[in-house]
Amino acid sequence: MTIRPARPEEAPRLAAIVEVAYGPWVPVVGRRPFPMDDDYAARIAAGEAWVLEEAGAVRALLVLETHPDHLMLDNIAVDPARQGKGDGRVLLDFAEAEARRRGLPEIRLYTNVLMERNIALYAKRGYAETERRQEKGFARVFMAKPLA
Repeated sequence: MTIRPARPEEAPRLAAIVEVAYGPWVPVVGRRPFPMDDDYAARIAAGEAWVLEEAGAVRALLVLETHPDHLMLDNIAVDPARQGKGDGRVLLDFAEAEARRRGLPEIRLYTNVLMERNIALYAKRGYAETERRQEKGFARVFMAKPLA
């Protein structure tokens, strides 16, 4: 497996992975989660989109935003056919390493309050809840992990 910056021609593949990965959350949240309508061509152009590639095929993606005092993990999505195989863990490890490489002391993320499985997964990875608030029409849980 390789993690690399996404290429412009891969924007439709990223959107397709997000569509199937987040699809099961639509009935839970009551609407399409924000990443389902993101502009992946713009994310790629901005250097924010990364892919996990195996045997020449994109299996998962990560969207990272650089801020002055932290790295924001804006989105992580794994092709459902690959879920449970450790791809998400590999991408989370990469995000943390990338924050360190950029000299940032913290990585942050947010998820929907109804995505309890995700909240528990991030907590097991060392992320602590910092706040809950409504943002862009979503009830979000914000989490952060300081990096040593």
